[in-house]
Amino acid sequence: MALLLKNRGSLLILMFNLFLVFTGIGLIVPIMPKFIESLGITGGIAGLLVAAFSLTQLLFSPVAGRLSDRFGRKGIIVIGLVLFAISEVLFGIASQTWLLFAARMLGGISAAMVMPAVMAYAADITTDEERATGMGYINAAITTGFIIGPGIGGYIAEFGIRVPFYAAGVAGVIAALINIFVLPESPKARKSLSSSPAAAEPAKSLFTQLRYAYREPYFFSLIIVFVMSFGLANFETIFGLFVDHKFSFGPKDIAFIITFGSIAGAVVQLTAFGWLLNRFGEKRVISVSLFFAGVFILLTLFVHQFWLIFAVTFVIFLAIDILRPAIGTQMSMVAEDQQGYVAGLNSAFTSLGNIIGPIIAGFLFDMNINVPYIVASLVLLICFGMSLRNKTGKARPSLNSN
Repeated sequence: MALLLKNRGSLLILMFNLFLVFTGIGLIVPIMPKFIESLGITGGIAGLLVAAFSLTQLLFSPVAGRLSDRFGRKGIIVIGLVLFAISEVLFGIASQTWLLFAARMLGGISAAMVMPAVMAYAADITTDEERATGMGYINAAITTGFIIGPGIGGYIAEFGIRVPFYAAGVAGVIAALINIFVLPESPKARKSLSSSPAAAEPAKSLFTQLRYAYREPYFFSLIIVFVMSFGLANFETIFGLFVDHKFSFGPKDIAFIITFGSIAGAVVQLTAFGWLLNRFGEKRVISVSLFFAGVFILLTLFVHQFWLIFAVTFVIFLAIDILRPAIGTQMSMVAEDQQGYVAGLNSAFTSLGNIIGPIIAGFLFDMNINVPYIVASLVLLICFGMSLRNKTGKARPSLNSN
């Protein structure tokens, strides 16, 4: 732990960077219903806006990762934070649809630049023994940003529907300045920059990896990753519009429901998740989580009181927050020496779900506000049925009986 303690200042700045970016992503959720109403935007356009962010993030992540290897972590992080600030302000001042798309696509590029550079920096300043702890802190910052973002957006919106975007832009500039003047370049990156570049083995392109993913033993796990992100994106993209149209919920109500549902998932991840996997095994946990997510998304259509909507949403977030790390654990168990490659495919399939889910959900919402949740529920329940026949990742309750 000595090295980690020595670099705790750098680690805190890295955590703040990701916390800021993912808080900015979450800001839009409770604000979107009133915001798009003021601009006369349809549900289909709202879905495309969410997908545009994920698309540019998917396309630029491999490029940004290579740039951080070539030019250093710090510079790429700073550029990413500046782009983040610009994208948030652009979204706040936008009065035309094309500018909204430009802002969200620029936001996707900023996330693609910040995230891999931060992950690489964290790996640079930790030993093999400290790696899990360091990455745990980094992922905690991401989760916290996702949790707090909708809450902050909902409450700051009381001062004006565009104010949260301006606040995020200012925070992005402050973060960029902190990184410029306080964060040193990582020692390994500095050493690499000062030495002669070595010839590297050509990496497979993203599209080649996706094309041949079906050959891998963990391919079904990748399908579940896609379905999970598709279903969650379907649910989250439309949730604000759904409760706004059906129950006239305001940004505060939406922020409250999403924030506390997310907190529940985070608490379970920190406390009971390891016990669940050791007691029941990845396969059973994944199947049960898919079942509950599918059923409770469908139940959303039949509840009408605030506390019932809160309870149903609570279970949905809980199921998804258990499902996500369970799939990651299952894939890592069969990845062997391909951990990085598998992590890349996991990220790619997540992005694909985040692209396709909002597009379909948005256009279905324009047809009928209930249809997106019916589709999301059916997809998750079909995947639940498939998971019962899947041989990847066996149930292993025997781990608890040693």
